[in-house]
Amino acid sequence: MRRLIGRSRGDALVLDLEQRIVATLPAAATMVVGRATIEVSFDGATFADLEVANAGLRGAMIAPFDLDQALCAMEIAIGGVGAPLGLTEDVRLVEEAEGALEQARHDQSSVLRDLSIGTPAFDRLTLTRELPLAIANGEMFLQYQPKLHVRKQAIASAEALVRWQHPLRGLILPGDFITVAEEARQISALTLWTLDEVIRDQRTLAADGHDLTIFVNISGQLLGDKAFVDAACEKMRTANAKIGFEITETAVIRDPECAIANLQIFADQGITIAIDDYGAGLSSLAYLKQLPARELKIDKMFVLQLTSSNRDPLIVRSTIDLAHALDMEVTAEGVETQAAMALLSVMGCDMIQGYLISRPISIDAFRQFLRDDILRPVEDPRQSMFKRPATFWKSA
Repeated sequence: MRRLIGRSRGDALVLDLEQRIVATLPAAATMVVGRATIEVSFDGATFADLEVANAGLRGAMIAPFDLDQALCAMEIAIGGVGAPLGLTEDVRLVEEAEGALEQARHDQSSVLRDLSIGTPAFDRLTLTRELPLAIANGEMFLQYQPKLHVRKQAIASAEALVRWQHPLRGLILPGDFITVAEEARQISALTLWTLDEVIRDQRTLAADGHDLTIFVNISGQLLGDKAFVDAACEKMRTANAKIGFEITETAVIRDPECAIANLQIFADQGITIAIDDYGAGLSSLAYLKQLPARELKIDKMFVLQLTSSNRDPLIVRSTIDLAHALDMEVTAEGVETQAAMALLSVMGCDMIQGYLISRPISIDAFRQFLRDDILRPVEDPRQSMFKRPATFWKSA
């Protein structure tokens, strides 16, 4: 389409589409989340309301669009998901909707998923039994959430996040299976699988010209597991990949002497150590100064209300100053608004991560995300990340 009507007009076409959606569904909230994707959300009484909305949107797209006095017909793909209000995590809603949209594009028809039916309750014993097979059968997959370096205005690294696409239960998020993996002593196997996938994907990104560090979350249980430490170090010795480990404060507090010793072993292997969710646990300066960490991530609980709270800015600013004094870079998690990004920049925060930049996305989508950024022409006024509209930062 852009080849026919030009790049700038093609980029603006999605705004024309959004206007038509608003006219069709005036009670819905809409947001452009990419060059060719629009998010639509609304409350309805039953799942049938989603089906009615789908039919309405289909009907609204029959009339052609006026593109600079030239009429152009447009075909759209609709993927939607409905769930009982307040009973489903926002993350799952978004990811199920993205999965429905991907299927809709493949099937060339609307795909609507009802999360209120056909989803068995999570049984920890069943999950414990199925987890090893899930790893072997390829039900696990990774998504990547990029981190933006504020001063360089460039993507500096990314965090790898594990998901479980269960053949019957659908998408299972880490909050439902990570503790199960720890209790079942499967967390080592899952993390080593994650490392293999991340190393492969990091090489792919490097071949694309994006030599980014990819971070993997490491359970506190593994910091005292010699077999895991040895296996992870062996992978790193042969990988020649830029990998980082994210650990929480509580992971260190369990067994400080052993954890700190093993973290030093990782650091000696060239693995970047980041302290995750800082401030959410039992913050201890005694341990903090001993860790071979090069990055500190401020928990999103202090960032989400950054521009509307009196105390959170003081906590964030003091944390940034403390981390810099300890020769660490600082990442703020949960950044969702440009106002928060601007304030963090003034405070001297090094990197930001959150929905303002991107949701967690697949490796293919991440590669496209990076390609789109590089391909923007120099004369494009949106080339500066600080000048881009909020809708751009939501692109996935």
